[in-house]
Amino acid sequence: METAATPTTAPHVLVVPFPAQGHALPLLDFAALLAARGLRLTVVTSPANLPLLSPLLVAHPGAVSPLTLPFPSNSSIPPGLESVRGCPPEYFPVFIHALTALREPVRAWARSRPSSDDDPIVAVVADFFCGWAQPLARELGAAGIVFSPSGVIGAAVPHSLFRRLVRRPAAAEGGGEESSVVTFPAIPGEPAYQWRELSMLYRWYVEGGKEDEQVRESVRRNFLWNVEESWGFVFNSFKALEGRYLEQPLEDLGFRRVWAVGPVAPDADAAGVRGGEVAVAAASLGTWLDPFPEGSVVYVSFGSQAVLTPAVAAALAEALERSAVPFVWVVGAGSSGVVPEGFEARAAAAGRGMVVRGWAPQLATLRHPAVGWFMTHCGWNSVLEAAAAGVPMLAWPMTADQFVNARLLVDEARVAVRACAGGFGVAPDSGELATVLADAVGEKGRDVRARAKELATEAARAVNEGGSSYADLVGLVHEIRNLR
Repeated sequence: METAATPTTAPHVLVVPFPAQGHALPLLDFAALLAARGLRLTVVTSPANLPLLSPLLVAHPGAVSPLTLPFPSNSSIPPGLESVRGCPPEYFPVFIHALTALREPVRAWARSRPSSDDDPIVAVVADFFCGWAQPLARELGAAGIVFSPSGVIGAAVPHSLFRRLVRRPAAAEGGGEESSVVTFPAIPGEPAYQWRELSMLYRWYVEGGKEDEQVRESVRRNFLWNVEESWGFVFNSFKALEGRYLEQPLEDLGFRRVWAVGPVAPDADAAGVRGGEVAVAAASLGTWLDPFPEGSVVYVSFGSQAVLTPAVAAALAEALERSAVPFVWVVGAGSSGVVPEGFEARAAAAGRGMVVRGWAPQLATLRHPAVGWFMTHCGWNSVLEAAAAGVPMLAWPMTADQFVNARLLVDEARVAVRACAGGFGVAPDSGELATVLADAVGEKGRDVRARAKELATEAARAVNEGGSSYADLVGLVHEIRNLR
């Protein structure tokens, strides 16, 4: 273990998160790992997002400090909105474009620091939606490092699309939309995906109206900066999960160097406060779960972005009732009104279901012995948390990298089964979904449950001394120290 240097002599790293829960949380977890190994960090934030840094600032006083800047004004973003949490998907490109305006104030701060000669920024670690930080790093004479909130293949696919400018393929005659397939020959295994399964951000870029031209080009330039200007990519992943994509540099990531340092989430979060104020305390939720047999409860959550339609929520509610499986269903604030009338009361009366409205203590919940399955949108943050906890997944992808992740989990890692074809607004057949739920907690789900436990063991091994992620993290810190 390296001895932590004092903040005044430690190499100085600038950290640039993207204001979305699934992006910011793993990057801040990674920042905590860097601080614990003696690096000094400055984290760019805005006033409304500053509370998200509190655990990091408390855990590493003196070693981590915020750079609080006004959130860039933009006519497409309502005043006071500084995060995409709970926003519809169309806000993502607008935020990516708006945040490029931070480049000038960050540059001015870096140039004007009185101690800059003795305390230079040696590296800039930025979310892959903050590509503007990569050319800025070069200007500052620092190493630009892209932090990906997606896995290796989940990042390679959109970067490939924006580099190649792939157009929608013509559907085979009589094949319908499902036959409109895009292949990725430069990625190991040459994966192929239906057009509807590709990143909504890229499909918006190709099919968007000309009135969004400035935003569209800003989004594409963001991805190009990552592959053209950066020193390398850091992934919240590990070799046992994505080994085939880590064996050699990928063309679709510009042949940049890659470090896989995950899972980066802390082992325990007893208070359940990671990510903000929760709607139910971890202790209270744990008390509710305690009476259930080991592995019998299905945890249902679609992240902070997905807003379920009434039809989708109704189908899910009916499936949960018909399957008779115990469950905890986390309903985001934006979807709270779509839970069918009377459903919550019936579940509570039966003593086998709980609806949580708002942010939930997910890490603590997944690690409770009663939780046996996780019905998820396959956002990468949730995927890694489930993998580390040894909880198999019921894959219900909706957008972004989620279809790519679902394929990896179901077909390659074999730690998930498909729950729904997915996509925003796609309602499953409630009877079929009820069968999937019942089969998962029953004997048919045994092999997938066993493989999930094995993957958790491999994840733990990866981050401990001697493991692949531990070695990548230590190696990266060593190289950052040598940049001074």
